[in-house]
Amino acid sequence: MYSLARELLFSLSPETSHELSIDLIGAGGRLGLNRLLTKEPASLPVKVMGLEFPNPVGLAAGLDKNGDAIDGFAQLGFGFIEIGTVTPRPQPGNPKPRLFRLPEAEAIINRMGFNNQGVDHLLARVRAAKYKGVLGINIGKNFDTPVERAVDDYLACLDKVYAHASYVTVNVSSPNTPGLRSLQFGDSLKQLLEALRVRQESLVKVHGKYVPLAIKIAPDMSDEETALVAQALLESGMDAVIATNTTLGREGVEGLPHGDEAGGLSGAPVREKSTHTVKVLADELGGRLPIIAVGGITEGRHAAEKIAAGASLVQIYSGFIYKGPALIRESVDAIAALPKSLGK
Repeated sequence: MYSLARELLFSLSPETSHELSIDLIGAGGRLGLNRLLTKEPASLPVKVMGLEFPNPVGLAAGLDKNGDAIDGFAQLGFGFIEIGTVTPRPQPGNPKPRLFRLPEAEAIINRMGFNNQGVDHLLARVRAAKYKGVLGINIGKNFDTPVERAVDDYLACLDKVYAHASYVTVNVSSPNTPGLRSLQFGDSLKQLLEALRVRQESLVKVHGKYVPLAIKIAPDMSDEETALVAQALLESGMDAVIATNTTLGREGVEGLPHGDEAGGLSGAPVREKSTHTVKVLADELGGRLPIIAVGGITEGRHAAEKIAAGASLVQIYSGFIYKGPALIRESVDAIAALPKSLGK
């Protein structure tokens, strides 16, 4: 069934297809129809960041930026849902066209630029949703906020989403907001993490609950840079790391139509790079901080590969576009088949 739907959706422009898909998934969720589209994944509960997940396969941020289809995605069998990236103020994002399919490589290039309707709209959608499972909210900075004042935007978003999120992801790794990735390094990273941690402590007192903070990083750092980020996350008391965002590299798409478009590359070509980052993090963290792995999961065995590399949870995005909801169940089954010593 999904192959037919995909053929129809792929006949439209990528961004039109994306918007229509969100509308359809959202409508299916409101009507309770999405459960009919796929067999529910097996139960494979896992506890990470102090949270109970019914299975370790989640929806990555970026697909439902505004939280418009939370219930719809939940009915497809995801163990958790991450929405966003959301910014303090609405913004249109980069000029179109800004989203490109590379079906020969099961890949996508995007330079969306945090297009979203702002944190207040997202929170209205969260309040309207019936979903009671694990909900991550991914936060970023507005494009016109200077990098030296980025902390203000992250704290503004954190203040607003804290009470409504199971965990909050801090996106410092999108390649499509100028200067954003500089926040992953040195004093800029340490200052951001310290400010987030201090604010988290104050919000615990205000709301009477602890909401974990995860930092999403890029796959394009050297092993030494990744190790430094890992140490900074440990020292600042962060709760998890998400590895990885899209890549600026073009390995695996050279010469393909749209392969030289600017933006972040996701899908199958980023799989090995992302998994390598997970392995470096796992070696450096030594189990002291959980890793959520995302990048290039287009088959169930790729999800299992991420867990074997050291991740506790996985997320899918581009693979979902190409393979549909069956990938969720396939990924859960592949993880369940791993030796128990690898289960996290």
